Amino acid sequence: MEENNINNGERKVLISVKVSTLLIILLVIIIAVVVFIKINNRNNEKNTEPVQKTVQSSMETEEKTTTKEPIKITARSSGIRNSELISMDEAPQEEQVEIQEEIMPEIEEIIEAPEQIETTKIEDVTISVDMDLTVRTGLSREDFILLISGVKADTSGFFEENAGLIYDLCEKYSLNEIFFCGLISAESGWNIASNHRNTHNYISLMSNSGLIRFASVEEGLEKAAETLHNKYLTLGGSFYYGPTLSAMKTRFCPASSTWVSLVYGRMAQILP
Repeated sequence: MEENNINNGERKVLISVKVSTLLIILLVIIIAVVVFIKINNRNNEKNTEPVQKTVQSSMETEEKTTTKEPIKITARSSGIRNSELISMDEAPQEEQVEIQEEIMPEIEEIIEAPEQIETTKIEDVTISVDMDLTVRTGLSREDFILLISGVKADTSGFFEENAGLIYDLCEKYSLNEIFFCGLISAESGWNIASNHRNTHNYISLMSNSGLIRFASVEEGLEKAAETLHNKYLTLGGSFYYGPTLSAMKTRFCPASSTWVSLVYGRMAQILP
């Protein structure tokens, strides 16, 4: 009986030792897991800290760049009455609204107002026999077209039909519109003679074989304007003797004694 009791006691001790050992091992495992988790969290915090700093720095930079100076408006002679500098941030909210309501329509008017270009009225257009042929009439495009539409001598309708193109070419090549039309009429006739109409050569530009042929009305008129500008009416041009009719005649039509009066007479027919 005593041996049995001793054996039972030893077994209980062994079981108790085993249980204690298991508990210790489990505790060690738990501690190891906790330590691992803490170390991992610290590493994550270290990794995310630069990102957070970068994001915060980026946000601060954005705030700095988006921060605007106080809006300051200076009065202009065109309408804003207060000539002093106004800082919108310095005024109370209600005053800011009042300032905006007062000034914004005037600013919009200044911005939206188209530039006013002074033009000459049809009745104010003048010509002279010794006028500078490179000085424009000052007419608007619409008024020039209106003027040409009323020329009774334009029996063929050629000038009225091409008035817009003629105006644009005179603007491009710095030619007086009345002169250009008068020259075309003097060289081709108001009715545009067939040889000029067929070749689209309206100011008698010549080659060794006769009138130079152009492919279209547009090409013929542009070549006429370009030649006048480059060769006859611009300083340094190969046929330049001055910007007047008599100077241009020196090389354009040297054999004629009536060319100046012919061209000028046709110019005079254009004006009302």
